[in-house]
Amino acid sequence: MASAKFQSNLMGLQSNLLNFAYMLTSNRDDAYDLLQDTTLKALDNEEKYTEGTNLKGWLFTIMRNIFINNYRRISRAATIVDTTDNQYLINLPAESATESPEGTYTANEITEAINALSEDYRKPFSMHVAGYKYEEIAEEMSLPLGTVKSRIFSARKRLQERFADYR
Repeated sequence: MASAKFQSNLMGLQSNLLNFAYMLTSNRDDAYDLLQDTTLKALDNEEKYTEGTNLKGWLFTIMRNIFINNYRRISRAATIVDTTDNQYLINLPAESATESPEGTYTANEITEAINALSEDYRKPFSMHVAGYKYEEIAEEMSLPLGTVKSRIFSARKRLQERFADYR
């Protein structure tokens, strides 16, 4: 296609391209930037367009690909790389540290409170916190499942009462 004809057809589709860009970005400034990038890329690659094919479809494909590539680039740039030992920062809870028990109480206070529980309550509670299932705790302690659940519940209640003044 002759360069002048190609450019004329390209300029005739600018309003369609702008509407599509706005649909993709939902932002007027970003849509104009996307339209400009698409127009530039189309002009740079005019020789790749074969006459008789759908110019509008070709341009929309270019625009969509530019949008997707920009989105991926932004997503990668927003990724945080944690170089700390054991990926400490990645493993931090999402909520603020002051909202978690570890942020409000010292580890010593929590450990003292758990150790102050009687053995009947401390052992099943500690196993539960360590990740054991109720059934595993019941089997290890040779107790009925209901008793294990009751003791863990009671231990939680006692700890909540102990730290109630911190709320």
